[in-house]
Amino acid sequence: MPDLTRKRPNQTIRRPTSARDAISAVKLPEQLTAEVDAWAEAHDMTRSDAIRQLVELGLGVAPSGAAHESRGSDPVAIEDLAVKQIDQLLDPSLPTEERERRIRRLTEGPPEFSGERIDLPKPKK
Repeated sequence: MPDLTRKRPNQTIRRPTSARDAISAVKLPEQLTAEVDAWAEAHDMTRSDAIRQLVELGLGVAPSGAAHESRGSDPVAIEDLAVKQIDQLLDPSLPTEERERRIRRLTEGPPEFSGERIDLPKPKK
């Protein structure tokens, strides 16, 4: 049986210094790791959760877990889910008013098209 602990020539063995540094089967350049860590911190999640979510977003796969519960066709639940997703994607350093304005604009659409929407009641004349 081969000795797996022996070092190959020109190979540096680096052991994780903490659970935060341990990533199995993923090798990222330092700059990319720093960007992932910054994104994870901005969204209040661990590095592994951030990598998983970013990969799912990149692949166009629906996120797993609680955020992926079936909501049926309830428009209120769908809008709530959209607001949560948009809120996670927005820059956390934005002022509250600007965050709310952006969320409202994305969920309701631009005001110049409100008359064209078929999902809203028509205004009384």
